[in-house]
Amino acid sequence: MANIEVTTRRGRVRGTRGDGVASFKGIPFAAAPEGPLRFLPPVPPPPWDGVRDATAFGTAPPQPAPAPGVPAAWRPGDGLDCLTLNVWTPDPGGAGLPVMVWVYGGRWTIGASSMPQYDAARLAASGVVVVTFDYRLGFEGFGHLDGVPDNRGLRDQVAALEWVRDDVAAFGGDPGDVTVFGQSAGAASVVFLAAAPAARGLFRRAIAQSVPDGCHEQDRARAATLAVADAAGAPATLEGLAALPPQALLAAQQAVLAAAGPAAPAFTPAPVVDGDLVTGPPWTAAAAAPGVDLVCGHTAEEARGMPGPDLTGADPDTVAAALGLGSAAPYRAAHPGAPDAELFTLMLSDALVRLPTLRVAEAHARAGGRTWLYEFAWRGPSLGACHGVDVPFVFGAPSTRYAARLLGSPPPAGFEELSGLVRAAWTGFAATGDPGWPAFRPDRPAVRVWDDVPSVACAGRPGTA
Repeated sequence: MANIEVTTRRGRVRGTRGDGVASFKGIPFAAAPEGPLRFLPPVPPPPWDGVRDATAFGTAPPQPAPAPGVPAAWRPGDGLDCLTLNVWTPDPGGAGLPVMVWVYGGRWTIGASSMPQYDAARLAASGVVVVTFDYRLGFEGFGHLDGVPDNRGLRDQVAALEWVRDDVAAFGGDPGDVTVFGQSAGAASVVFLAAAPAARGLFRRAIAQSVPDGCHEQDRARAATLAVADAAGAPATLEGLAALPPQALLAAQQAVLAAAGPAAPAFTPAPVVDGDLVTGPPWTAAAAAPGVDLVCGHTAEEARGMPGPDLTGADPDTVAAALGLGSAAPYRAAHPGAPDAELFTLMLSDALVRLPTLRVAEAHARAGGRTWLYEFAWRGPSLGACHGVDVPFVFGAPSTRYAARLLGSPPPAGFEELSGLVRAAWTGFAATGDPGWPAFRPDRPAVRVWDDVPSVACAGRPGTA
């Protein structure tokens, strides 16, 4: 590894170069959201003298552990200085490379750009500059406070894109050729940003991997704040909650979710309909953003990788009605003889992600936007075509703990070939605006099916294979 230096608008940074790709990590794109800046929209970071070391990731945003027994990306004492980004570039001395900016998922509650599954070296080696960044999560990023702008996490994302506009040319990227891509909560964020006035002109293309239906109306967001404040024993005000250390606020947030039981979705942090960055569900945003080219898609069995209710002993028709899917009859017809547990997986997958993603594609296409749809049908040995199984293929990273859980260890023999095809489609779209399969139209709903042998099919409705 050799050191390499680049000058940004705020100061000079030192990264490393090896295997044909240079990386720079932990570059501030906004000031630390602490002290008088806590719970406020991001502001530019202060400049620095000399050369800033950019060889290690910055601090993750405050968050709980992703699962029992799995360490959290943030620990008490890490603080709130979390608004940093990372750049991978194959040609830091060049110019005009397409830029891809990643937004991680995690239910707007967990996630960090330092997670190994988001290492972008292989993606950048395809000839693009890749930027990943951290944004505020949970109550820090999405809790509603009267008198304070909502959606601080989304505003952090806009600030990161503004940094890209101003500084990515120093790393060989073209600020006029930016594609934003993300998965799950990151995918919904991408769609919201496509229509947000604050992000207008900051990117021209978007890739949304597994778009959930996720946003809160003002009254629901206010009720969640009152519950968190009550659990924390603090006033539900900016001053009252800003006086709490982040670990205390996290504990209160988790206590509310645990106590809510089946009602937990109403208290889960999510973007708030503020009439500015968020005007409604993601398909509302997609309809308002025909000028941004869009690739969107889902996995075939989204519910296998997502938390959900225990439906043991439930009646399929009752579950279908509760999920807004009408009847279970179409699922039985499309999958004769399937056990109820399999039908529940299909119905939950449709309700949680597949139908929201299809609505996004339809709304964008009907508004005149250039739209492409895909389904990731490749199945891993344990969780099948679950939520998030596409991420290792996009980044070409089969050896992380995250990938091993979804792909198996060692990864299957066909991983490299399929991953290469997916990466070529994603980077090709970023470079040319064409991912390599027919565009989606409501009257001709073509869908790329990613599997061992990729194909093109017709997008189906609930219950279809």
